[in-house]
Amino acid sequence: MSVDDGNVDEPGWDVDPDDEQGAAVVATVGRQLKLWREAAGLRAGELGVAIGYGEDLIYKVEGGRRIPRPEYLDKVDEAVGAGGKVSAMKDDVAEVRYPKKVRDLAKLEARAAELCLYHNHNLHGLLQTEDYMRALLTTWRPTLALGDLERAVAARMARQSIFTRDPAPEVSFVQEEVTLRRPVGGRLVLRSQLERLLEVAQLPNVEFQVMPTSRWSHPGTSGLIEVLKFRDGTAVGRSDGAFGGRPVSDPRDLRVLELRYGIIRAQALRPGESLAFMEQVLGET
Repeated sequence: MSVDDGNVDEPGWDVDPDDEQGAAVVATVGRQLKLWREAAGLRAGELGVAIGYGEDLIYKVEGGRRIPRPEYLDKVDEAVGAGGKVSAMKDDVAEVRYPKKVRDLAKLEARAAELCLYHNHNLHGLLQTEDYMRALLTTWRPTLALGDLERAVAARMARQSIFTRDPAPEVSFVQEEVTLRRPVGGRLVLRSQLERLLEVAQLPNVEFQVMPTSRWSHPGTSGLIEVLKFRDGTAVGRSDGAFGGRPVSDPRDLRVLELRYGIIRAQALRPGESLAFMEQVLGET
């Protein structure tokens, strides 16, 4: 955060130059904001003073170079007397505020009727608490800027709406034991994370299994496996240890991933045993 003449200029979210759809939406919103400001008879600096942001940020948003935060749009709406019309633009920028690759993944997850997810290093993003994911993302190198970190956290949290979807998809998780024990963020964060896992694992549409560390002779040793199946009979999958880590949709390739995932599920603890195991780990934490 920086301060310009007493006004706050938050980093916000920069526009990804490779995201043509997102850039077009942000540019259109920026032009509309400029028109509303000018119609209200305000210079950029005057609007900045009125809403508590720096003049430079005003120009960046209006020029389509910065994705406006929801609270920014609310403050502009009030300052220019738009009667809710500027605030309504939050719907337009709600999706493009997240990186394109995350949006693409979220769209696939939102379409899926069944998800098969094996992770062996960290907990799957759909399972992570906000504190856990924030701590995990701080380990990335190069270090994420604060704005990018918060954007990544918000995007990952938004994907978890899959659990409240109606109709709910069938979700199968298999997590390696080590992912339940690694103290990401410290003991208190891990305890909260384990409590969240117990909640998710008991949802009626979720099967949660733990792969004990002692069970090593399975195809998950080569990395994560994810398979998303859609209602039209198509599917997409990926694995660190197959097809160069690239997403695949060819039925012949998917059969390989499904074979590996099936073996992993068969060797993991059963769901009831996994719940008891997680309760034991929580008690030890």
